[in-house]
Amino acid sequence: MKVLANDGISKSGILALEKGGFEVITTKVAQEQVANYINANAVSVLLVRSATKVRQDIIDNCPSLKVIGRGGVGMDNIDVDYAREKGIHVINTPASSSESVAELVFAHLFSGVRFLHDANRNMPLEGDSNFEGLKKAYANGVELRGKTLGIIGFGRIGKAVAKIGLGLGMRVIAADKFVGNAEIKVDFYNGQFINVDIITEPIEDIFRHSDFISLHVPAQDGYVIGKAEFELMRDGVGIVNASRGGVINEVELLEALETGKVLFAGLDVFEEEPTPAVQILMHPKISLTPHIGAATLEAQDRIGTELAEQIISLLKN
Repeated sequence: MKVLANDGISKSGILALEKGGFEVITTKVAQEQVANYINANAVSVLLVRSATKVRQDIIDNCPSLKVIGRGGVGMDNIDVDYAREKGIHVINTPASSSESVAELVFAHLFSGVRFLHDANRNMPLEGDSNFEGLKKAYANGVELRGKTLGIIGFGRIGKAVAKIGLGLGMRVIAADKFVGNAEIKVDFYNGQFINVDIITEPIEDIFRHSDFISLHVPAQDGYVIGKAEFELMRDGVGIVNASRGGVINEVELLEALETGKVLFAGLDVFEEEPTPAVQILMHPKISLTPHIGAATLEAQDRIGTELAEQIISLLKN
């Protein structure tokens, strides 16, 4: 049986699939040609990340397709229910990238509180001519330790973010419609650990009491954060979104950055991907990454291996 990994797969995933008797194809096929390619090559398994969309047209026109796999957590680029109605297995890897996304969140937080995103833009331009001016401009950084981190969405990734925050000495609060409380195990390098109980709160309390807010929610029909939510927040809050584009109203975010309500934002995802708004890309108070939350070598190894194990279990065992 053939596997088309249209958005790529790690070497470890390829080796595991080949050992399980599958032929793995890593050719990148254009979106409009995916269905034709699957049919021409009798592909049984289609693996995607976030770039390739698997909608009803592909599902209806590819009778050889038995499994659709998403390397990552969210599956909003796949018509999941429709595929399952047609007898196709739909799988993902919810546990594989949590640590990688959580570390990126803190990369944005550290960048924001010390103005690294802006300093790295301006030092090459002015570092040799305006060193003292830049030094003064970036002299009012703040520490994360002792501050309150509010996490919206307390699934695997939200909990991984909580672990790092607790390890840094932050107060962590969280909101989640489906999680009442959680025990967070904070591991240290030498085998020691501590357990911290976190009871989730109403989302309004997260807005009111957080110094920093990190979003970890699936795609939504509407905004999680818009004008009303910004008004509830403390002045000078920092916001990071490494979950899904469209959960923050970017027009209102820009306004909140201009007024000082929001000190900085860190965005890994955007309302208009893959062409984010120029106003967002050029803003000096926004730290930017191009949707790379799960893009570490370790996470991709785990994702590839986990996908392979699920596919072998479904189709071989």
